[in-house]
Amino acid sequence: MGSQTMAVALPRDLRQDANLAKRRHAELCRQKRVFNARNRIIGGDTEAWDVQVHDQKIKEATEKARHETFAAEMRQNDKIVCILENRKKRDRKNLCRAINDFQQSFQKPETRREFDLSDPLALKKDLPARQSDNDVRNTISGMQKFMGEDLNFHERKKFQQEQNREWSLQQQREWKNARAEQKCAEALYTETRLQFDETAKHLQKLESTTRKAVCASVKDFNKSQAIESVERKKQEKKQEQEDNLAEITNLLRGDLLSENPQQAASSFGPHRVVPDRWKGMTQEQLEQIRLVQKQQIQEKLRLQEEKRQRDLDWDRRRIQGARATLLFERQQRRQQRNLRRALDSSNLSLAEEQRLQKKYMNEVCTNQPTGDYFTQFNTGSR
Repeated sequence: MGSQTMAVALPRDLRQDANLAKRRHAELCRQKRVFNARNRIIGGDTEAWDVQVHDQKIKEATEKARHETFAAEMRQNDKIVCILENRKKRDRKNLCRAINDFQQSFQKPETRREFDLSDPLALKKDLPARQSDNDVRNTISGMQKFMGEDLNFHERKKFQQEQNREWSLQQQREWKNARAEQKCAEALYTETRLQFDETAKHLQKLESTTRKAVCASVKDFNKSQAIESVERKKQEKKQEQEDNLAEITNLLRGDLLSENPQQAASSFGPHRVVPDRWKGMTQEQLEQIRLVQKQQIQEKLRLQEEKRQRDLDWDRRRIQGARATLLFERQQRRQQRNLRRALDSSNLSLAEEQRLQKKYMNEVCTNQPTGDYFTQFNTGSR
């Protein structure tokens, strides 16, 4: 229940409730000023007003009781948190005390195996590194004696401490003197600053007066400057128009727009020109270029005609060669056809002879015995 109450009573809700209460209070004050029974009674419902006031008081008492309940619960929760914190600290303290007691009773340093390595009385038990400043054991490699580590170290240290104390006292006295001088300087600075402030006030007054006078003079000066600026702009515009007109006239009459070819003549020779002033070639140069172009055109036409004639000659030769090749191929085909026909006729005649011979042999074999057949065949073959 306590956690739910704390979850509801957020700071945002408290601010909202405070704002609502402030608005209600302002509304009540306004109603008291407007609906005051002493100033206005006619048209007022006093009973309703009393009921509203009673309801408002009940609501305020309820809000107040709720806030007090929240505050009491918060105080109770704070007390509980403090008690738990104290109990936690006490338990931690008791645990630490128990651990220390256990360590001192059952975990003494003397019981450790490596106690001889960390024995605090090991140096007391051992012989000193040197017994005097002139000890024969203090070799250079032993490094047992350094500058400032003699046996009179304590007396020298005591003397140095006394010397430091004297220096400290002297510094304190110097600091007190410096402090007094600083206070005097601060007082003098304060007095001087007050004088400067008075002087600054006087100068500020003079500056304001001077500023007003300067502003008036600047205003008049600006007015005169504005008039002069207008007149100057008119003169400048007029001068600019005249300059533009003169420039246009000079350009129209000059060599740049008139394209005078003489201005492009170079001092290095008649065959050279100035590139940024050259306006083109003369009529004689153009006629010469056109003549050269015509000659080039005629030469090109002549070369084209020669090429055409050469191409026609080659085409004619190619056609004649192709015609000769075609006739030769036709003649070869005709010869091959004749040879094939002769070969075919000889093959037919040979085939007919073989057929007749075979037929004759078959007839002989059927009419005569085998021995006569071979005799006749041998005779016929002879």
